[in-house]
Amino acid sequence: MNHAFRAATIKERLVCLVPIGLILAATGCHTAAKQSQPASSSDAAKPRSADGLITLPADSPQLSRIRVAVVEATSVPRHELIVPGKVELNPARVSRLAMPVAGRVRQVLVSLGDPVQQGQTLVAVDSPEVGAALSAYRQAEANVLQAKAGLTKTEADLNRARDLLEHHAIAQKEVLNAETAVVQSKSLLAQAQAALDDTRHRLQIMGLQPGGVDQYISVKAPVSGKVMEISVVPGEYRTDTTNPVMTIADLNSVWVAADVPEDKIRFIRTGEGVAITLNAFPSETFRGHVARIADALDPQTRTIKVRAELANPHGRFRPDMFAQIRHSEGTERLPVVPRGAVLQSEGRSTVYVERSRGAFQEVPVTIAWQRDDRVALSGGVSAGDRVVVEGAMLLKAF
Repeated sequence: MNHAFRAATIKERLVCLVPIGLILAATGCHTAAKQSQPASSSDAAKPRSADGLITLPADSPQLSRIRVAVVEATSVPRHELIVPGKVELNPARVSRLAMPVAGRVRQVLVSLGDPVQQGQTLVAVDSPEVGAALSAYRQAEANVLQAKAGLTKTEADLNRARDLLEHHAIAQKEVLNAETAVVQSKSLLAQAQAALDDTRHRLQIMGLQPGGVDQYISVKAPVSGKVMEISVVPGEYRTDTTNPVMTIADLNSVWVAADVPEDKIRFIRTGEGVAITLNAFPSETFRGHVARIADALDPQTRTIKVRAELANPHGRFRPDMFAQIRHSEGTERLPVVPRGAVLQSEGRSTVYVERSRGAFQEVPVTIAWQRDDRVALSGGVSAGDRVVVEGAMLLKAF
């Protein structure tokens, strides 16, 4: 019985030891497996070193997406002013026509945008002023004839009086009176002639002929140009002779107006030549000259209005077209890189310089001049350096 009991006890102990062995074996395997695993990516060698140098292995796929170019020194403007502008009519070549008298518009003989020649009739107007002006002219004409007749009579009286005085038939006083009458007649004739000239001039302004009948007033073009605005229609009765009914502009010359910041106004002076580009003709550059610089500063925008005159012989430039005024002073040689090589981040400008094959370093730079596709740098890189011109953003990610 004791033998049987001992055998049973040993069997129970063996059963209890088996799970413990299995647990120890599993733990040992897990530890060995953990030791055999490769190091995680966080423990791998990082491409960026402490001094900011990014090194990519020769077989890195990123290298094929990075293009490097040699920096070249180029002459660029030392000071350059570039401001947006807009095409305007040249005020010295704009004429605004008003009706010379009140009346009803009979005809509008041109349309918006039509070219017109100086002296061409643009608007025909029926007006009661026509009859009054013709009547005044005829009255003035009659007064001149009457004054001439009066002068002829007084001159004849003076000649007779002088003849009688020579024969001692009258006193000297009679001759003096005759001379005074002649002077008065000449004065009356001069006044009548002035009144006639005034009425004739008025007829000319109204486009009337002195001897015509059933006439209408002609509003004529004072200059050659194009019709830019019409504010009257046939049949309309106008009593206001101050507001214009039509605007004509000579577009052979236009202005380009721009707002120049006050800290840049010292770079530009009246009469200087400027380069002008227009959005409508992006591949062309035109030459103009500064016609006027405003005397006052806009307190809201802190800018000064500058207007440049631009020749427009073919009428390509139209009012309200967007433009740019460019003006530069002096030149200097600076390293120039493509615009895509410069990265902007947190108010800083940087480029990536290739220190050796596959090794790049971010370098802060200062932009001294820029155009649409090029940037001149005043610090950070020198001519001969190799900079990343494509794929810089890939390096930024490291």
